Order: sequence, then C-alpha cells, then structure tokens
Amino acid sequence: MELVEATEGDLDALVERWYDLATSTVSYSELNELAYADASEVPDEGFREHLEDPSTTDYLVSVDGDTVGFVTLETGHRPSRARSRYLKIVNLAVDEEHRNRGYGAAVVERVRAMAGDRDCDYLTVSCEWDNDGARRFYRDAGFEPKQVT
Repeated sequence: MELVEATEGDLDALVERWYDLATSTVSYSELNELAYADASEVPDEGFREHLEDPSTTDYLVSVDGDTVGFVTLETGHRPSRARSRYLKIVNLAVDEEHRNRGYGAAVVERVRAMAGDRDCDYLTVSCEWDNDGARRFYRDAGFEPKQVT
C-alpha cells in the first residue's frame, strides 16, 4: 500500500470517493445532508483548492497500482498548546470492495509516520459519534476520544 499525492488529473476520482464517504454519513445527522443528488453534480473546487493549499493534501490509496481509496490530510498549529503542531486526517475512505483487508489501518500507520517526519506533536481525526464502526476502527488504531461537538 502506498499513498500517492493527488494531482489535478485525480480530481474526478477524489470527488467520487468523497461523495461516497459523505453519503455514508448522512444518516448520522441532519447536518450531513448533501446539497447534491449525485456525485456528477459535485464541483471539484474544494479538492482543486487543496492543490494550492500547503496545509492540505489529498492522497490516493494505491495497492499494486490500483486506487482503492483516498485520504485528506491537514497540517496545523495551535500556538496556545504545549503540543501545538498536528496532522489531521480530514477524510479517510477505502472503496467498499477493498475494505477489511487492512488498507485503512495501513493508511493510518503511514500517516502516523508522516506526522513524525513533519515534526508534528500529534495526529488527530474526527468521525461521527454514532458511527460505531469508524469509532472502533480509530480506537483500534490507537486514537482516544476527546470531545463531542
């Protein structure tokens, strides 16, 4: 498994995978209601902006040359904290037909290494509180619950 930094040519693949991920969160809160009925209606502007933003990077999850998912990472700094530099997993999705093969866990381990390489103090992620599967996945990956928003 490797993470391949996304380029402009990958925008459609990112949008489609993001839409699948976003659709899966709709049932957890009315705040997750989507404005688009279909992935083809979603503009790629958000991901296009990531290409220009040094704090946000999208990666395709690649296994033997095949794309099986994506992850969006964001670096940040909270100067009022002793542990101030962080790397955040904003989005992480493995395509349904490739789940339960350890790719998600491998992505988290790779991202954890990237956080160390970037001299970050910690790695953070958010997920829907009622999404027991996601919470279990992140707990098993070593994350600890911190807050409910």
